[in-house]
Amino acid sequence: MSAIQCEVTAKIAAGAPMSVFERYLTVWVFLCIVTGIAAGQASPGLFQAIGRMEVAQVNLPVGLLIWVMIIPMLVKVDFGALAEMRQHVRGIGVTLFVNWLVKPFSMAFLGWLFIRNLFAPMLPAEQLDSYIAGLILLAAAPCTAMVFVWSRLTNGHPLFTLSQVAINDTIMVFAFAPLVAFLLGISSITVPWDTLLASVVLYIVIPVILAQLWRKALLAKGQAAFDTAMAKIGLWSISALLATLVLLFAFQGEAIIKQPLVIALLAIPILIQVLFNSALAYWLNKLVGERHSIACPSALIGASNFFELAVAAAISLFGFESGAALATVVGVLIEVPVMLLVVKVVNASKGWYEAQNT
Repeated sequence: MSAIQCEVTAKIAAGAPMSVFERYLTVWVFLCIVTGIAAGQASPGLFQAIGRMEVAQVNLPVGLLIWVMIIPMLVKVDFGALAEMRQHVRGIGVTLFVNWLVKPFSMAFLGWLFIRNLFAPMLPAEQLDSYIAGLILLAAAPCTAMVFVWSRLTNGHPLFTLSQVAINDTIMVFAFAPLVAFLLGISSITVPWDTLLASVVLYIVIPVILAQLWRKALLAKGQAAFDTAMAKIGLWSISALLATLVLLFAFQGEAIIKQPLVIALLAIPILIQVLFNSALAYWLNKLVGERHSIACPSALIGASNFFELAVAAAISLFGFESGAALATVVGVLIEVPVMLLVVKVVNASKGWYEAQNT
């Protein structure tokens, strides 16, 4: 990398303090729920017309919003940081183990346990498979953007944070579709392979290519241009996410009004998964002797999700009104408060962690 690229990489990896939108994301999501449900009840014809704006099973308004959500986040990712992996092999190993071999499978199990069994009498029977599919989609997409914020709040190693995001995103391009298909298959859910592969191309491959071309063009203009662009486009992602949620809840409003308990029930396996995987990654890093500044971002990326991709894939695969789409949105709803709890725990336990590793 050039000197400018190195400087920018370190700055982005270190992360900035949480913006108002990020810190109060749960509040904005709740407002989107209320707004979307009210709008859907007031103007059902309008949202039905929006739902029909499709080409090859891709809803055009949502597709555009998803790109506006995802591409600015991917501009932050420097795939040149993959070279940093050699310096933190143990921490990267823990991250990859938890993200790809534990997290998706543990969520599939939790979905089976809670949705198909314990909570089944309290949920609409026709949506059980769809709810499980949404949980699987949520767990199969490791966090790409917010992990920079979580790492910053725990004084995590900035280049390790960036390198683990880069390797996760590289793996995601190739592994997301087969992993989701496998887990849906063992959960006895029909896998629409053509739509799944189209979602990977539309919402992972193309955005990664466009984002990296944009990143290269900005870096060519210098750090100031890059920083200015990052400050501007960050708001685009959040705004597009909130607009997508309004649309989604406009379609989901009737189901939520009839079954208000659904959101709380879906939140339970997501909450357990976040706490279990973050604790596992944190403990494994201690076990292999990694520093606290490595263990924190490793634990945080092991727990958080690339919920923008999960929402996009759920809508593409199962539709606006599906239980899968609702399940991924519940992940968005609880992401910030739960991750702030994890941040607080790893910060408070630093003395214990370092004493155990001396």
